[in-house]
Amino acid sequence: MHSSKNRQAKNENRVIRFKCTLQNTISDVLRSRGWQEVKEESGEWDFYWADVGWMREVFDHCYMEEHMRLNHFRNHYELTRKNLSAKNLKRLRKQIEREIGKIEASKCDFFPTTFELPADYHIFVEEFKRSPNSTWIMKPIAKSQGKGIFLFRKLKDIMEWKKEDSWKVDGTKDEREPVENYVVQRYVDAPYLIGGRKFDIRCYVLVTSYLPLKVWLYRSGFGRMSNSRYSIDSIEDTYIHLTNVAIQKTSPDYDPEKGCKWSLIQLRMYLLAKHGPEAVETLFRGMDDIFIKSLQSVQKIMINDKHCFELYGYDILIDETLNHGC
Repeated sequence: MHSSKNRQAKNENRVIRFKCTLQNTISDVLRSRGWQEVKEESGEWDFYWADVGWMREVFDHCYMEEHMRLNHFRNHYELTRKNLSAKNLKRLRKQIEREIGKIEASKCDFFPTTFELPADYHIFVEEFKRSPNSTWIMKPIAKSQGKGIFLFRKLKDIMEWKKEDSWKVDGTKDEREPVENYVVQRYVDAPYLIGGRKFDIRCYVLVTSYLPLKVWLYRSGFGRMSNSRYSIDSIEDTYIHLTNVAIQKTSPDYDPEKGCKWSLIQLRMYLLAKHGPEAVETLFRGMDDIFIKSLQSVQKIMINDKHCFELYGYDILIDETLNHGC
């Protein structure tokens, strides 16, 4: 009895040692908890917020004791890379349709028509020609904060990906630098607007295990608002179409006092006043389906490890009919 109490008291008084490769809000929060920062390369740690480079170069050669925790799974990119995420969701949809039926499979239809370039260029062109007046959005597969994203309506705007000799498949060497991989998606050109401005909802989902799947949803998400009034006619204006905070903060009319965020509670109250509890409950329940289905799409291929966890940031876009997508 005394031994058990002594162990408990020892654990409560124990200082957690952490390493963090990012010097930003994350490291500030870890320090504010009274945790002890380890800066030496070879220093011992209990909790490590590592970058993906460390995972790629060190993880497989690193021994971890039972209590140690790390912020990435080994093949985290299966969900965080846009091209792989789309591929895994398409595979899950086909599996559900085959095993359960089309109605259940339709719950995976929360992401727009998606192609990877340059690999799917010719397939994309066929789809493009079937709907010539559509707007499309290009996104680099492995960048964040809105970097490299642009909208287009004409194929000439993406001619760089049409040059077949830039990705030869006959085994001959191409000396030029390879074209960066992108995903191209049909753009949601009729988003839900607040005050004439586009927004999306940022939610955080923590996964502590994939086998079994253990998921925690952070209650305090937020709405990311555009500073500019929405217009589909101005597709070259990123301040209108991209709600990323990193982009909006550079807008000429950005007000740092007001910022560009609404709390999730504030956003929910606005939607309740406009549409009533039933519609809003359906909307948020549908968002939960997005989280679960996307995680299920990688559950069988993710390399589960008791030392690992992942904190995912989801950006949910709502259209004018209160349908949602990721």
